Amino acid sequence: MSRRFWWSLVLVLAGLMFPTVASAQTVILVRHAERADGGAAATGAAMQGNPDPELSAAGKARAQTLAAMLKDAGITSIYVTQYIRTRDTAKPLADALGLTPEVVNSREMDVLVAKIKAQKSGHVLVVGHSNSVPAIIKALGGPDVTIADDEYDNLFILPMGGTLTRLHFRQ
Repeated sequence: MSRRFWWSLVLVLAGLMFPTVASAQTVILVRHAERADGGAAATGAAMQGNPDPELSAAGKARAQTLAAMLKDAGITSIYVTQYIRTRDTAKPLADALGLTPEVVNSREMDVLVAKIKAQKSGHVLVVGHSNSVPAIIKALGGPDVTIADDEYDNLFILPMGGTLTRLHFRQ
């Protein structure tokens, strides 16, 4: 038998013996969808009156769009913060996939990064905030990014050890 055959056989056997070597984790990160209080541009009184606003109608529509986009993406874990807006952004996808999002305190993003790094396979969705999503990307080895206060349509795809892809999704 040829050398090529033997090398092919060795590679196939190695793949069977060590299947996790071939699996690559991908992290998908989004900012929560639009807030019912108008977001950061809202008046101070509105912000002080409700520090944890729900999603607006546009935000609910964006959450549905996100679910439709990612339902076949192989998401195995979803992480959100303790705020209603992150949980409600993830809810349509979580419901469609039968997953329960894990809540991580927004002040403990280092804990979230450790959880993501500990997960060796599968695809992860993180729903965060305009300040936390860039910090998480950086902590996972990605480049510096910024999200403006009025941007809700960014979708970042970061294969662990790979190159960040930034997309925009709109209704």
